[in-house]
Amino acid sequence: MNKNVEEWLAGAPADVTETTERLLAEVAGMRAEGQTIYPPQDDILNALAWTAPADVRAVILGQDPYHEEGQAMGLSFSVHDGCKLPPSLRNIYKEMASDLGCETPSSGDLSGWARQGVLLLNTTLTVRQGAANSHAKLGWQVLTHYIVRRCLELPQPVVFLTWGRYAVNLVDGAKAALGDGVAGNKFCLASTHPSPLSARRAGGGLPAFIGSAPFSHANALLVAHGAEPIDWARTA
Repeated sequence: MNKNVEEWLAGAPADVTETTERLLAEVAGMRAEGQTIYPPQDDILNALAWTAPADVRAVILGQDPYHEEGQAMGLSFSVHDGCKLPPSLRNIYKEMASDLGCETPSSGDLSGWARQGVLLLNTTLTVRQGAANSHAKLGWQVLTHYIVRRCLELPQPVVFLTWGRYAVNLVDGAKAALGDGVAGNKFCLASTHPSPLSARRAGGGLPAFIGSAPFSHANALLVAHGAEPIDWARTA
């Protein structure tokens, strides 16, 4: 197992480690039976493999992987270099360029963010080809909700970019469960989801994603609490 993944799971409750092992084996079995599952087996835990707990500075939560061929790479919102940019990622890049005055990246590969301490975590880690949310009830949330709680307990400053009500509720629920266990250097920048359906409209008590300037605000919070800013323009 990857060293960073081992660090994430060190000290995890038995149900987390056992569920993770069971689901990895279950998904491998689905592939053996002929199902097409994304991302590839070796990429399922990439969010944890690419970003060690000690390196986390920001967390961006997605729901489940892209479900078309060649897209999913185990990092939320990220696609392999050469893939057409999905609509939500186009809006993320559009807001980043407006917020920071930088060029819009041509590649949808966000591994450069992961290498800088941005945990790109989907709450469901696999999906069946062509069927969004098809693995939503498989049980990955046992692991991914635990990882969110771990991030809230880390000693260093961490900014959660919670885009959409689902992400907001997930982090709020983890905070409530931990109570006084959440350090004062954890922050949430909430907005609507960058999907074309919601990116430009406020709703549900959340400001619109477009115009929310999450990248500059995240860096300002990190710097104010003694951490290095993220070079958001360096995506790959």
